[in-house]
Amino acid sequence: MTALTQHAEQLSTTTLLRFATAGSVDDGKSTLVGRLLHDSKSVLTDQLEAVEHASRSRGQEVPDLALLTDGLRAEREQGITIDVAYRYFATPRRRFILADTPGHVQYTRNMVTGASTAELAVVLVDARNGVVEQTRRHAAVAALLRVPHVVLAVNKMDLVDYAEPVFAAIAEEFTAYAASLGVPGWGSGGDPQENWCTAVPISALAGDNVVEPSAHMDWYGGPTVLEHLETVPVSHDLTGCHARFPVQYVIRPQTAEHPDYRGYAGQIAAGAFRVGEAVTVLPSGRTSTIAGIDALGESVDIAWAPQSVTIRLADDIDVSRGDLIAPADDAPAVTQDVEATVCHVADQPLVVGQRVLLKHTTRTVKAIVKDIPSRLTLDDLSQHPAPGRLVANDIGRVVVRTAEPLALDAYADSRRTGSFLLIDPADGTTLTAGMAGASFAAEAEADAADDDAEWDF
Repeated sequence: MTALTQHAEQLSTTTLLRFATAGSVDDGKSTLVGRLLHDSKSVLTDQLEAVEHASRSRGQEVPDLALLTDGLRAEREQGITIDVAYRYFATPRRRFILADTPGHVQYTRNMVTGASTAELAVVLVDARNGVVEQTRRHAAVAALLRVPHVVLAVNKMDLVDYAEPVFAAIAEEFTAYAASLGVPGWGSGGDPQENWCTAVPISALAGDNVVEPSAHMDWYGGPTVLEHLETVPVSHDLTGCHARFPVQYVIRPQTAEHPDYRGYAGQIAAGAFRVGEAVTVLPSGRTSTIAGIDALGESVDIAWAPQSVTIRLADDIDVSRGDLIAPADDAPAVTQDVEATVCHVADQPLVVGQRVLLKHTTRTVKAIVKDIPSRLTLDDLSQHPAPGRLVANDIGRVVVRTAEPLALDAYADSRRTGSFLLIDPADGTTLTAGMAGASFAAEAEADAADDDAEWDF
């Protein structure tokens, strides 16, 4: 068995899962997270005592578990989540990094931040209200960011008498909307490894189907939320990835021991690289062969994502920070015209003709916004043509012209090398998060006739 195969098997059963929670206001996201932490024994005694004291001071007889995650004073006073709260916890089966994101429309950009690196998104729905606009917005963002797995958590089932028809109707409506986004293989319950989306009826306040199975919903035979989080596969098909290595730093010690050493350091963004492999350096297009790979002070024959390594080339060619090393027979196209779907995250609008900086992996170049062809309406997935500008939380299409060529993949092929940021050159403010290539809406139309269509993550 090769080292690459062993590493692929290790990643397919990884002990780490990054996931994000999302949902409308008062759907119970913070309570769900608090219940997960409490019932999985991931809360320290002093933390629990502090929550109990704060709850009593507010006249509550039982601890308000939402206080475990709502850390800002404004959040506790209003009973809402404002910022992205990151939490780290573990069970005997898996470690977790959780991003608890806000539910308000004006904080949709925070959900983009939390879900951008997530391998699973938990979308909460209030069983009394069903699928609302913000539910559709969060589902669309998860689909746009190509989050591999989604859990539809239908919360507050205790307030609808744990009625199965209520849960079934919400799951069906959400499934229909997901299908319109072009997301394949959605379902409810059953084997978590067979579904891209699993719907779970829960009561975060009472603890039903969060960590322990509910005694009130014997009609549901699927996993609890925690059971699904512990068993959902997080697979990485290394052999199918486009190998990409953004150069972060050029190492030239020029010492007596290493007088001619020239190495290119960075983190492998995707795929694997081998000694002796023919590679292309972009955007220059110069070719060479990998003469050596150094990892943790030792020479290795092969390295793979997400290892941080130093690559040495056989030829003395010009390579600097921001360049991209890729296999010679699988290099991305180089372009100065970038078409992408973006989520605008800044308070100041993005307008046609605006001069920006575009940051892609380790490369930052000057650019100008040439066009904003459309803005997406999440209610019906319609495109509002030629809006002229995007304001905070808007999702739309943009065309950007860069001053220098970029080696950019389609986001559908790589979440790492298909994403970029637009930055205000005046003060360094992040303006827009971009995903190169076609949007999910266009892909849904293109793949409608293909029942076996799947995303390449």
